[in-house]
Amino acid sequence: MLCHCQKPAVITLQHGSLCQLHFLNYFEDKVFKTIKRYQLIEKNDTLCIAASGGKDSLTILYLAQKYLQKNNFNTPLFALAIDEGIKNYRKSTLKDLKQFCKDYSIKLNVIAAKKEFNYTLDQAYPKINKDTKKKPCNICGVWRRYLLNKYARKLNATKVITGHNLDDEAQAIIMNIFKANTDLAAHLGPISGINEHELFVQRVKPLYFCTEKETKLYSLIKKFPVQFIECPYANEGLRSNIRDMLNDFETKYKGTKQGIINSFLALLPLLKLQAKNNANEIKVCQQCQEPAHQNICNTCKIQSLLR
Repeated sequence: MLCHCQKPAVITLQHGSLCQLHFLNYFEDKVFKTIKRYQLIEKNDTLCIAASGGKDSLTILYLAQKYLQKNNFNTPLFALAIDEGIKNYRKSTLKDLKQFCKDYSIKLNVIAAKKEFNYTLDQAYPKINKDTKKKPCNICGVWRRYLLNKYARKLNATKVITGHNLDDEAQAIIMNIFKANTDLAAHLGPISGINEHELFVQRVKPLYFCTEKETKLYSLIKKFPVQFIECPYANEGLRSNIRDMLNDFETKYKGTKQGIINSFLALLPLLKLQAKNNANEIKVCQQCQEPAHQNICNTCKIQSLLR
């Protein structure tokens, strides 16, 4: 296949094939337009990039820094990584992340679950699963959201930028539909959440309209230090089954994932309105003083199970 410039194509999209140069321009333009359209980055922000060392987080780290430079923003930016303690996985991705941050002069903060909770995920999962049948992703998700918000706030961030891409969001939408979690679905979108709160740092997703395939290709072309290893727990949750189902549909019916996103964004204002009407007041956890929807937050409930 050839690009419109008659050079060999590196990818074929719905609107045509693109060579390496035109793909890079297309990808960056899409991310920057998303940032501007939804005002994901503003001049007075302090940006915390939720980083893991995977392709998505390195891509958004690079592009967030490039966006600031391109627009002459003096906006502070730093990376925040959560070390859940997953053997044969997290140590490798953190090594890549540390090298990347060194190469691009980005300050990196690493928070270890072991130090915060006295358990790694590998240690906590068997204990909690024994009584509750919770999957490792349930525990990991609670811990990561908790620590990202807590330490982004402590480091004075006004925005947490995550590397969620179009595939991630399509999966989350379908998961919430299957579970009838319409109020939770209202928290999705390029800007997460439905209400502002002084203890919550707003989370935003500049890669929202970028597919996993596009993000992977971008990271490969840019030669980011990514090993493309998968979390050993990745296939144990509902999300992995949803991912496989959507990939199968996308193979048979091109544009399926984009169609899910477009339909969801059309419904999102109604979902947010409904969720606001149903929402309970955000509370402060009686044990850790972090924001919660109940008197005791999910993280402290996990800690009680471990104790």
